[in-house]
Amino acid sequence: MTSYIGILISVLLDLGVVNNVLDTESLHNFCESDDCQSHVSDVEIYPYAFKPNFNMSLTERFHDIDHFKLSCKRLIEVFPLDQVDGNFVRTVKNCIFSESTPTPLKGPLKLAAFSKDVIENILDLDVSVTHAKDFVHYFRTLLKLLPGSIPLAHRYGGHQFGYWSGQLGDGRAHFIGEFTNSKGATWELQLKGSGKTPYSRSGDGRAVVRSSVREFLCSEAMHFLKVPTSRASSLIVSQEPVWRDQFYSGNVKTERGAVVLRLAKSWFRFGSLEVLADAGELDLLRKLLDFVIKEHFSTIDSNDPNKYLGFFSRVVTETAHLIAQWMSVGFAHGVCNTDNFSILSITIDYGPFGFMESYNLNFVPNTSDDEGRYGIGAQADVGMFNLERLLDALRPVLTHKQHQRAMDLLKDYPDIYHRRFHELFKAKLGLLGGEESDGYLIAFLLKLMEETGADFTMTFRQLSEASDTQLHSRLISQAMWALDDLASHKLFSDWLSLYLLRLSRQKGDTDVDRQRRMKSVNPRYVLRNWMAESAIRKADMGDFSEVAALHQTLSRPYLKQDTAEEAGYSARPPLWARKVKVSCSS
Repeated sequence: MTSYIGILISVLLDLGVVNNVLDTESLHNFCESDDCQSHVSDVEIYPYAFKPNFNMSLTERFHDIDHFKLSCKRLIEVFPLDQVDGNFVRTVKNCIFSESTPTPLKGPLKLAAFSKDVIENILDLDVSVTHAKDFVHYFRTLLKLLPGSIPLAHRYGGHQFGYWSGQLGDGRAHFIGEFTNSKGATWELQLKGSGKTPYSRSGDGRAVVRSSVREFLCSEAMHFLKVPTSRASSLIVSQEPVWRDQFYSGNVKTERGAVVLRLAKSWFRFGSLEVLADAGELDLLRKLLDFVIKEHFSTIDSNDPNKYLGFFSRVVTETAHLIAQWMSVGFAHGVCNTDNFSILSITIDYGPFGFMESYNLNFVPNTSDDEGRYGIGAQADVGMFNLERLLDALRPVLTHKQHQRAMDLLKDYPDIYHRRFHELFKAKLGLLGGEESDGYLIAFLLKLMEETGADFTMTFRQLSEASDTQLHSRLISQAMWALDDLASHKLFSDWLSLYLLRLSRQKGDTDVDRQRRMKSVNPRYVLRNWMAESAIRKADMGDFSEVAALHQTLSRPYLKQDTAEEAGYSARPPLWARKVKVSCSS
């Protein structure tokens, strides 16, 4: 058990390795199966462009590792564990977690991608370990710190596509411990694709390269877009065959297994509370709520008799804000089930997501969503539905008066959402202060975008880059292709006149300042599905260079980058992009 954890964490220490190969001894500690041990010489680190830091001494690097400790102690001490052992599928009662041993990946392993930002700024590790012997030493040092680590699978339920699905849980993910870094922040580390658990239902516990690349890239991309999100530190791929019917069409194919090491301040979700309420486990429901409030909602007094009401109020507000942020970058989650909604209001569980290209509120990225329930324009309403289900779960621990007050709070959700949406889109247009006509100006623009099919991301970005002179003269070059599409509308000039008049009333504001503000909130690059698909096609051939290039680009989405421009990441999407499909299969 600890050997599997050890290799994944110790791999992280070597993330700056260029053209390096792990030695046989270090891998023996990870590969517990005969099949895996037959490939001990085949683990490799994919070359990355980051340069190692040769100025860091061995002593300093060991000092960093001395502070890298994982622990499951806090959760195990607070919550009762499943009394039944084993990874076999079953209905679980009276617990929050089940002990579950990860299943090692078979065959040769490759560190295919990593986040330098996560490694250095969250995990306090240096990515510049470049010598195999040093790596082995680090690995052995880490193993000494991990005996107390007990991998756990979380029990939760959820409403999926509007219907209660009962027990769900971590069917292919393992919590491997908490890490508190030098900033005092505690993060929960979780492996995804690490094998069966009691919650795997009919699944095999694995994730494939295709879905894992998407999760790794989008987790990090959303962070740099300033949207609250889980993070991904690394992606490890194997040659282990995994059978998947990607579009549920009866066309089953072999894909390769992969594991993402991902992080969040908490992995608790709406469904964590729902499953307890549904089972009538009210003492455990209160225990989980008390823990979450104490650890993550510090402004709520744990002795306040209205603490659960205060918790719900915060979740209502922050959920509304999160979805408004999704809309501000054109992001559609794809599967907004209650088991995929974080009680910390961060974006989690990246599956059939998509960034909207042509502005279309009916955009549905998930081909499995036949009814369009989770289309981009429906996300705010789905947020309301999910909050109603959360309130249902809280009802047993609320008094009648508190429940009535909670219902009143829920009625405020639409206004909270629209206020935040309005603020974000004002910023996207560079507007300062507030005028009564601002809402009309925003709605007018979005209507023009809808009717012309203008690209969402690049329309706002090119408005950011267009000078006052260009806008006044109405001389939109073809290079500004999205803005050129918008300008084809017969009412574009009318809208532009209103916009320029609004800008002219911003006393003391300069065109340079306006452009700077707008460029800081309107990205030039987002993870369009065709870009992810291009990287995945190469990854399927063993080439992860485009995964690396995309990750580097998306880590600086507001900055124009030569390599990204050459790759066409801000150009009009290619025609084949329209044929790209994603589904719940992963």
